[in-house]
Amino acid sequence: MKLDTLAVHAGQHPDPTSGAVMPPIVLSSTFAQDGPGVHKGYEYSRSGNPTRNTLEACIAALEGAAHGLSFSSGLGATTTILHTLRPGDHVVCGDDVYGGTFRILKRCFEPFGVKTSFVDFSDPSRLEKAITAETKMVWLETPTNPTLKVFDIAALAKITKAHKIPLVVDNTFATPVIQRPLELGADIVMHSVTKYLNGHSDVVGGAIALNDDALHEKLRFLQNALGPIPSPFDCFMVLRGIKTLHLRVERASRSALALAQWLEAHPAVAKVHYPGLASHGQHEVAKRQMALFGGMISFVIKPGADGDTLARARKFLSNVQVFACAESLGGVESLIEHPALMTHASVPAEQRAELGIDDGLIRVSVGVEHVDDLRDDLEQAFARS
Repeated sequence: MKLDTLAVHAGQHPDPTSGAVMPPIVLSSTFAQDGPGVHKGYEYSRSGNPTRNTLEACIAALEGAAHGLSFSSGLGATTTILHTLRPGDHVVCGDDVYGGTFRILKRCFEPFGVKTSFVDFSDPSRLEKAITAETKMVWLETPTNPTLKVFDIAALAKITKAHKIPLVVDNTFATPVIQRPLELGADIVMHSVTKYLNGHSDVVGGAIALNDDALHEKLRFLQNALGPIPSPFDCFMVLRGIKTLHLRVERASRSALALAQWLEAHPAVAKVHYPGLASHGQHEVAKRQMALFGGMISFVIKPGADGDTLARARKFLSNVQVFACAESLGGVESLIEHPALMTHASVPAEQRAELGIDDGLIRVSVGVEHVDDLRDDLEQAFARS
């Protein structure tokens, strides 16, 4: 079936007891057994829950995977994947990643002996040079957060497979509507379900999809042992959100392209980062790898008359009315934020400067509102800043 159909039906069947079209929310923490160790597939909800299993089957189908696992947050999924590593292991990570990913690698795992090198994968040959005998994982986002670089998954996967190193792709920005990393050679796909998969800014969650049976068993063990599992109600909410995933992503992508083209010509904007623009450094890779260009834009606002870029950025973000100045992304509502002060504040200032995450960079998550209203809102905020 096509993804549009999978988003509505995958993993979900009418309830055999009542005929309910929507799978019921099974809130029970424990399950009765006919005798010691004789059960119907469920013992305790941390280890497995019917509503969670439904969500995991749906996510696996969307990514074209054999297995899916769901978590209480995107960082819960990240933590679980990183727990497959041991002290002395080395991770090669894309240089431009979510601030929480940077924080967990540098401040949580590095003190316990798991080292990370951050590399710009725009040139795949840099990955080859960064791999050492201790490298046990390669991690990347594409498009990246927040500068929207696009990395060639197939080219990078060719390198990791030659070295027998698992490649993890955070597919949060693109979603399976836009790209399916497993089909391009990745070993693990990770999502912050909080974002596009749920799509309504009312659930925090994470997910993993993969094909390797042995690795799935290891991750399933860690999911249960570490305990970062989502509630059944949250799983139900995400399933409901996924049903319109393709519609939301398509609408957001169309509007984002129109806004990016408009911003690129705006006198108050110094630079626009969007994979759908011909000016984007990896536009050709994006055209080859992505079905759409996504709903995320970042741009650099020019300084005000007094030459103060940060002051103008603050004023601009305070003046939006349709957009909400808030962290996160991927909801039906449009959001706007300042990465250096908000989502990427945990990244050291010198590294932010190298990546271009400076005082003028603004990140936009385009929602499903009418594009004319979004454009008008940005225009009036420019005029008042």
